[in-house]
Amino acid sequence: MHRRTLLIAAGAAALGGCDAPTPSPGATTPRPAGTGSPSGPRPGSPSATPASPAPRALPAEVDSGPREVPAVALTFHGQGEPGVVGGLLDALAAERVHVTVLAVGVWLRQQPALARRVLDDGHELGNHTLNHAAIANMSEAQAYTEIDGCATALRDVSGSIGRWFRPSQTQRSTARIRAQAARAGYPTCLSYDIDSLDFTDPGADAVVRTTLQGVRNGSIVSLHFGHPGTVAAIPKLLAGLRERGLRPVTASELFA
Repeated sequence: MHRRTLLIAAGAAALGGCDAPTPSPGATTPRPAGTGSPSGPRPGSPSATPASPAPRALPAEVDSGPREVPAVALTFHGQGEPGVVGGLLDALAAERVHVTVLAVGVWLRQQPALARRVLDDGHELGNHTLNHAAIANMSEAQAYTEIDGCATALRDVSGSIGRWFRPSQTQRSTARIRAQAARAGYPTCLSYDIDSLDFTDPGADAVVRTTLQGVRNGSIVSLHFGHPGTVAAIPKLLAGLRERGLRPVTASELFA
């Protein structure tokens, strides 16, 4: 009887595990809008990385993280010529650094393979509107269409709308932008306190100098895909951060 009891118990445990499996730490599943879940690697991706820790409650807009944390979030406006973007991703991979990419929706549609590589490399993918137009000048309906259109593109390529929204062509959101972002599933807009000015193409050394002059614990740095000077700046920029004891992380890691 004792041996039979043990066999029955073992069988029940096995059935329970198949009927209600526990997700593995690296598993990702599509989430509905409004969950506030960070985007992660594609489901089934061979290079999937563990999901980010559960986020803390945040206000409707953030421009920096906790100042007691010696970490810096590197965030990239996501659009650009494939060769330049690929070079940037190569540079980040060589340094084993993960960043947050706020992608433009039309670029996602045009470059789905690059978008999937962003996720496969362990980076975080978020929303930077559909067409990268001046969202602060838009009506509520227009702003929502821009945000929701990019969210749809993100969901199509990754199964998730991503956690973060960054307004296009403005550093700061407005009440109207924040309301429409929340409606589309983004309760927090991601701003920044350090502008590298790399989009002006000042050269790699200037990008590094401008960033390191102001960066500190908890900073969120604005950078851009599509600029060769940014690609060239990555090794020196990361070395400068580490010399200051600052760890480069994704936005979700910064706020974990």
